[in-house]
Amino acid sequence: MQHYQVLSALLLYPEQALIDSLGELESILEKTPALHAPLRPLFAYLAQGDLITLQEDYVSTFDRNPSHSLHLFEHIHGESRDRGQAMVDLMEEYKKHGLEMVGDDLPDYVPLFLEFLSQLEQDEADRLLSDAIHVMAHVGRKLRANGSPYAVVFDVLQLLSPVQAEELSEPPVRDMDEALETFGPGADGVEPLLKKAQGGVQPVNFYPKGTRGSNACTAG
Repeated sequence: MQHYQVLSALLLYPEQALIDSLGELESILEKTPALHAPLRPLFAYLAQGDLITLQEDYVSTFDRNPSHSLHLFEHIHGESRDRGQAMVDLMEEYKKHGLEMVGDDLPDYVPLFLEFLSQLEQDEADRLLSDAIHVMAHVGRKLRANGSPYAVVFDVLQLLSPVQAEELSEPPVRDMDEALETFGPGADGVEPLLKKAQGGVQPVNFYPKGTRGSNACTAG
């Protein structure tokens, strides 16, 4: 599903190669006007901007503002031990579908997640997007409140989602040292947030426990 690849590319740090490929990316979306129309302002912003300025704005938007972070679990687990376990579970989901991660990106990095969705069958992509859309919409609202042109990407993701996004609560505030002090390592000496679940892959926890209804679906 090429539209996910386009959305992934638009959220990457802007390099000249991305700017040079904007026409090609738009041509893919022109086949689906409902997705293309909301993204036109972002394409225009990227096409008309000076590359250095685009890069500075990107860093200011995503790297220096935690509320806009492109790491999904940061918005829902903070620095609690649940974040580490969610990372492990998402990596297992990737491996289950034949994706082996390379490079330094964390598994919950939005462009990587969208690239992953592009490789799946429609029903699998819908299932995972349905789980993640609540976080995606949260990021989009933060971006829109700050006037970011990147907010439209998350608007389009909500159009693609089979379910309507729900509100998220604020993530727990706890750093890793406090988590280890509170919960301690397991009997085998492994930090609890890095332990894999026994008996198979656990659902990917895209939201903190107790913040959504009991009928909410999970990936896995």
